[in-house]
Amino acid sequence: MQVSVFGLGYVGAVCTACLARFGHRIIGVDVVRNKVDMINRGLSPIVEPGLGELLSEGVRAGRITATLSVEEAVQQTDISFVSVPTPSMPNGALNLEYIESACRQIGKVIKDKNSYHTVVIRSTVLPGSVREMVLPVLEEVTGKKAGIGFGLAVNPEFLRESSAISDFDNPPMTVVGCLDETSGGQLKELYSHLTAPMFITSIEVAEMVKYACNSWHAVKVAFANEIGSIAKACGVDGREVMEIFCTDTKLNISSYYMRPGFAFGGSCLPKDVRALTYRAAKMDIKHPLLSSVMESNKNHIENSFRLIEKSGKRKVGFLGLSFKAGTDDLREAPQVELVEKLLGKGYEIMVYDANVSYAKVHGSNKEYIEQRIPHIASLLHDDMDTVIHASDFIVIGNGNKEFSTVFNKIEDRHHVLDLNGFMHQKSYGNIQGICW
Repeated sequence: MQVSVFGLGYVGAVCTACLARFGHRIIGVDVVRNKVDMINRGLSPIVEPGLGELLSEGVRAGRITATLSVEEAVQQTDISFVSVPTPSMPNGALNLEYIESACRQIGKVIKDKNSYHTVVIRSTVLPGSVREMVLPVLEEVTGKKAGIGFGLAVNPEFLRESSAISDFDNPPMTVVGCLDETSGGQLKELYSHLTAPMFITSIEVAEMVKYACNSWHAVKVAFANEIGSIAKACGVDGREVMEIFCTDTKLNISSYYMRPGFAFGGSCLPKDVRALTYRAAKMDIKHPLLSSVMESNKNHIENSFRLIEKSGKRKVGFLGLSFKAGTDDLREAPQVELVEKLLGKGYEIMVYDANVSYAKVHGSNKEYIEQRIPHIASLLHDDMDTVIHASDFIVIGNGNKEFSTVFNKIEDRHHVLDLNGFMHQKSYGNIQGICW
């Protein structure tokens, strides 16, 4: 394939070298003449193991050239990757001026080009950046409609410095967000040599995936450092703690807890987070990440209340009161906290949870229910359909399978808040998901 790469910095240079190795013809573009000259001489403009050799090989084989001319690059290629910088502004906002400038220049050439040309944003941009800025700029400058006169896609990179070539060849995944099938097909063909799973999705999802990944990596580093600091203050080697921690791929290093949903609860997580952060504070160990966990959890409950409040409905039916499906455990259940907040604000509440109803009479949590939340126990009903019919707002509180039928039972008058992901689509109208 014929590909132009705009921006010959870290991402652009690696992309140029690696794509050329698989037989594609690459034209690199940059505003800095020195970078262009170095690429044309087969030299790497950055320090990255193995990159110089790949660039040299590509130049010798005639598969890599570089230029200052946008027109030359776009006219001779079918796809343009935009991998220019997106630095932070002083207030933390993302600076998109380099992307806008590159897209304006590319668009001017596409305007007079007869063949279909696809623009791929490789730079890291926040959700909405491409649809709200890149798309209007390209349509304005080209005078053409995206998806008809030209293609537009987002293809975030997952490259680590010092291992970028290996990461390019063996990515954890390939993510392509596109407006049209042609663009998605072109990128699918371009990456056909990779064995990693490929996700063809929307522009916004592709933009957000990169931020989710990088933020998670940052959280992991901060988490390990805070655990290490607290462990050291306790006379424990934090390295050994985390080495053992990382051997658990069932829960610790897994996708198990990585599903957006409602707040955590139960008898372990809240209690243990509080105990650890209390100990850290007593030892004067700063732990801003861990100390914010409970506040973050509380905010999630507040978000749920605001979604209910916004509806204006006052009769709320709660389906699922225990903190987790398949249990009757109400200890520190965020569902209970949400119900109590609604009661305190004067809402009429009805609750259905077969497991909790059993516990109220027979289970090990009978004493807890009678002594700690008798006011809520009195709201329990034995029939889900009765609760749905008598309520104007339905909250799906946990993931018990019987609640999967709710959407077949509701009427037009009902509002629904799904805290667990039973709904298959994103929020729409009166049907809201807590994180989707």
